[in-house]
Amino acid sequence: MNLLFANDRAGEFPDSFYAATRDAAPLRPALKGAHRADVCIIGAGYTGLSAALHLAEAGRRVVVLEAHRVGFGASGRNGGQIGSGQRLEVTELEHMAGRETARRLWDMAEEAKALTYALAARAGVPTALGIAHCALHPGEVRHARAQAEHLAAHYGYDQITPLDRAGLQALVPSPLYLGGDIDRGAGHVHPLNLCLGLARLAEEAGAIILERSPVTHIEHGAEGAHSWIATEAGHIEAEHLILAANGYLDHLEPSVAARVMPINNYIVATEPLGARAQEVLTENIAANDTKFVVNYWRLHEDRLLFGGGETVSYRFPRDIAGLVRKPLETVYPQLKGVRLTHAWGGTLAITMNRMPCFRRPAPNCLSASGYSGHGVAMATLAGKLMAQAIEATGDGFDAMAALPCHMFPGGSHFRWPLLALGMGWYSLRDRLGF
Repeated sequence: MNLLFANDRAGEFPDSFYAATRDAAPLRPALKGAHRADVCIIGAGYTGLSAALHLAEAGRRVVVLEAHRVGFGASGRNGGQIGSGQRLEVTELEHMAGRETARRLWDMAEEAKALTYALAARAGVPTALGIAHCALHPGEVRHARAQAEHLAAHYGYDQITPLDRAGLQALVPSPLYLGGDIDRGAGHVHPLNLCLGLARLAEEAGAIILERSPVTHIEHGAEGAHSWIATEAGHIEAEHLILAANGYLDHLEPSVAARVMPINNYIVATEPLGARAQEVLTENIAANDTKFVVNYWRLHEDRLLFGGGETVSYRFPRDIAGLVRKPLETVYPQLKGVRLTHAWGGTLAITMNRMPCFRRPAPNCLSASGYSGHGVAMATLAGKLMAQAIEATGDGFDAMAALPCHMFPGGSHFRWPLLALGMGWYSLRDRLGF
């Protein structure tokens, strides 16, 4: 089964709150006939659009192929959180690769945030600062304080304030959490509007974006030769190829698919809460917690957008609202029975070590994917890094590609049932409170 068509209507946005509140977006044409390009990019999410923008600004002829609509995938469906750092904490990266490499990865993540804020501002898409991290256990509260102190002492990052229970509840009025921290350098955004804004910027720079053009076949060129990218109605011959399809790469590039696992995550939007919005968040910040299957949320005006629950099957569950309502009402029992106006799912991609997977599947092909729930900023930077690699103006792509990115047990064919077993174990731990 092709994930591109497992849960969605061809060529349409999902029935999400983001799609209902998105900025205007033209219906772009599909690929027809034979074309040539300096760079062909597969996928019109943050990664592909950022690459297209930076390459077009460098004078390259760029064509982006999107199977559905711009922002159709995880880029247009996620929680909108622009987090600090990499998916792994700096202490984990220090253990993995040493302090010097960890520092470079931290600096790249800070560049990713700055780039995302800057591009959002260029596109006229509002952002807001502040993400609260909510801890369930005393050890996690202590860990949050230690991490904040470590970042301030060794990385010069002083935007995180540790919080005890009273301090956290002043921002996040939930009885569930014992403390945590607030990161004033992190932020949040309407994720689909950010994608649509990046598309406008890329097209203004000269990139061509073609929608409703799912790629059916790729032939990689040898060293110095062009690649051949085919859809049902046409093909493109390109000097360079960028794979930016994240969790939708299975049938296109098995060498990446074996290392990147698509999983599904779910979000609901509540009815307008009015004055009750202050019972959710007392400031215009976002929040997430320390569960393995993480809960994450923010307000859009006076509506709560709450994400929680994951599955590793191809199909979304029939009752997404019921799945997400349970963690929502656990975090906010005062909202028990609240009406949910939208419920949707999205497919993201994870890796074994939760760090992005940067690879060169062929001499003239670059791939970045597997952001593991930390992709708004990192995917945007990944597009820029791939553009720089093609232009030979930076080594950031190679620095990320040097990180280990192991295959899932079972490779691309048998990883689903094995991951389902692991996810089931960690979900049980969450429910039992370990």
